[in-house]
Amino acid sequence: MVNFSFNYKGKKINIDVLECNTIFQKIHGLMFRKKSKPLLFIFNKKNREGIHSFFCLPFIAIWFDSNKIVSIKYVKPWRIYVRPSRKFDKLLEIPIGNKEFKLFLDERKI
Repeated sequence: MVNFSFNYKGKKINIDVLECNTIFQKIHGLMFRKKSKPLLFIFNKKNREGIHSFFCLPFIAIWFDSNKIVSIKYVKPWRIYVRPSRKFDKLLEIPIGNKEFKLFLDERKI
């Protein structure tokens, strides 16, 4: 577990996350997890790859270019394809059950 920090709406946010470094961790993500810490995916190259939410509870996805937020989306279960409009090199997934999720409740409108 590592601490990840970034700025959101003028506030510094510090979140304890599980880093997903291996290909298996990246493929598995939040699937089949009823409880999970937020997951941080770090990519070697900037990309616009999409994610899905099969077998997942709702979560907030935050895409970063370095440590600047590119996009934030509330992801409902069973979405086939969700991606940001710009390239990113980090993705943070915050499950609905985590206290950090409450910080982003206004993003559910997205």
